[in-house]
Amino acid sequence: MLDGIVWVFVNIGQAFVNVVHALTHPASWLDWRDKENLARFIYYGASVEFFFVVFTAFLVLTAVGLWRRPVMWGAVRMLEALANALGRAVAWAGLIMVLQQIMIVFLQRIFRVSTIELAPLGQGFARDLSWWSEELKLYNAAIICLAVSYTFVQGGHVRVDLIYAQVGHRARKLIDMFGALVFMMPMAVLIWLYAWFFMWRHLVVPNPSASSTLERLTMQARAMRWNVETTSFSPNGFDAYFLFKVLMVAFAGLVFLHAVAVFYRAYLGLVEGPEADTRHLDRDSLGEGEEAYEGVH
Repeated sequence: MLDGIVWVFVNIGQAFVNVVHALTHPASWLDWRDKENLARFIYYGASVEFFFVVFTAFLVLTAVGLWRRPVMWGAVRMLEALANALGRAVAWAGLIMVLQQIMIVFLQRIFRVSTIELAPLGQGFARDLSWWSEELKLYNAAIICLAVSYTFVQGGHVRVDLIYAQVGHRARKLIDMFGALVFMMPMAVLIWLYAWFFMWRHLVVPNPSASSTLERLTMQARAMRWNVETTSFSPNGFDAYFLFKVLMVAFAGLVFLHAVAVFYRAYLGLVEGPEADTRHLDRDSLGEGEEAYEGVH
């Protein structure tokens, strides 16, 4: 038990050293022309060191926010603004998805066209209709992964409030804080750990592994090269499935960041009262005379 506590505090202290080193030596992990730098980036992206950097940043920001409450409000506003900006931007993918599906049906069933070619700036890009049809899955995945925190801000996630709806304001805020710390953050970390190496196994060879040490990955760097996944599930089908892996990593990162926003807003609501629940809350309206939706209960 004591050894574990010491290990945690040692890693928290080491996190400050790691941050300073990363900021003062950016080329050592951002200059991917050197394959050893790429190997270091892959390793540290899902390492204990990176976890404690993020964890320590959360602890420091929380401590400052407890001391200066406007700092915590600033973090909430920034994180919720990021969620809203991403969600509103990726929402256009839904319209594009519908228009593209209509175009595919018309071209295939009426005009008997087998390929679609785009030539922006004189550069041709021709793909079979089956490629464009399978690409629709990417729009759907982007909406799910990139709008997850936006939907949370807007109150659009389905909730089963067997207990939550029956308790008072302070109890709700405590439940929100508990849920953010015990459920949202650990879940996001676990998804990140699996998705990070799952993504890189479809981008480079030799395939990196979650069990690989830094020394092993550095040795593999001598033979490391880009090998972006281009397989498809059907002839002439969509061949950029690596983008789905990238979206999984983005999903985990957004959920973790929004867990921080949920925790901070719940704490502020706990100490400032019910009026804090809607303070600086930017929700969209469903239309004229409509209120922003509050989710399905």
